[in-house]
Amino acid sequence: MARLTAARLRALKAPGMHGDGGGLYLRISPAGARSWIQRVTVAGRRRDFGLGRFPDVGLAQARDAAARNRALIAQGGDPLAGKRRDAVPTFAEAARRVFEANRPRWRNGKHAATWLQSLERHAFPTIGNMPVDRIGQADLLRVLTPIWGTRPETARRVRQRTRSILKWAMAHGFVTHNAAGEAIDGALPPMPKVKNHLRALPYGEVGALVEAVGASGASIAAKLCIEFLILTAARSGEARGAVWTEIDPDSATWTVPAERMKAHACHRVPLSTRALAILDEARAIADGSDLVFPSPLHPGKPMSDMTLTTVLRRLGVADRATVHGFRSAFRDWSAENTHAPHAVMELSLAHAVGNAVEAAYARSDLFSKRRALLDQWAGYIAGDGGGKVVSIAARRGG
Repeated sequence: MARLTAARLRALKAPGMHGDGGGLYLRISPAGARSWIQRVTVAGRRRDFGLGRFPDVGLAQARDAAARNRALIAQGGDPLAGKRRDAVPTFAEAARRVFEANRPRWRNGKHAATWLQSLERHAFPTIGNMPVDRIGQADLLRVLTPIWGTRPETARRVRQRTRSILKWAMAHGFVTHNAAGEAIDGALPPMPKVKNHLRALPYGEVGALVEAVGASGASIAAKLCIEFLILTAARSGEARGAVWTEIDPDSATWTVPAERMKAHACHRVPLSTRALAILDEARAIADGSDLVFPSPLHPGKPMSDMTLTTVLRRLGVADRATVHGFRSAFRDWSAENTHAPHAVMELSLAHAVGNAVEAAYARSDLFSKRRALLDQWAGYIAGDGGGKVVSIAARRGG
């Protein structure tokens, strides 16, 4: 290996590890940052020591520091013994710190609950008590290999979360590389990429399903909520959490605030005549809270998603449909049976339309066109002539 020289240091541009001999390297990041790394073996384990940034630490200084470390290791010592010993967290400690830092931005409660649980079950028994700077690729493979082939989705998540924790540790200077990164790819067999589509009834069966729900023994709140979310193409959580202050019956509009939307943007939903009728029926089940569809078991609280899923199970369609799948049924119907533009269909589902440049010029939410489309959808569900478009004014006046 050719040793580095002052001239070569000035000429080096390519990202990577550039050796000087004796385990000393100049590391150049993809962004161009330069730092000295010494790679040695301590107690049978390969270690990478950061020796400072270049040019703050020059070539001669880096060589001197590397020589001192090699001499200490030859005498059975550890250059990092005592250095930041109390500061370097264990993997479990780092995981909990990452968890607490991210929890406020996780809107999905189930995701937050399972994030740490998956690590507690699959990673902590093996590496939980290890300082993050002692965790190597072999340790990560001992965590992942037993579940990689038998529980691939869990393994993916454990690796992703482990990588995030070690990325946090890198940002805080506790480790110099991410042991859960690409370096272990070769030791793990490739997984097939599987896209799981939510189960959805064919749109031709949705009208019959609405009738079956209405005739079922489910609670009034559950019946009304299911039909309402179908007619509005809303997500389950948006419908279950709807409050009366969001409803404007005079303009036949439901305005869902940004904090309750997946995309964190306020969403206006045009209400068909039948959707307004459902809201009128829902006033009879008011429990004193502002909720439109309050839980029949827990007054003052919204229904759980499982309440609606249970209705589908009792009707014998849960193996073919999910509550969220009604949005897919609406999208398929609108694409195959209407002349609605793509943007109208997507905005009806509160999806972003186009790229960032297109979005910057899109000043309208196409509300009137979305109203016509959802009116047509309501008509299709009701079975009146295949969902012929009828004006809101005419329908409300009838």
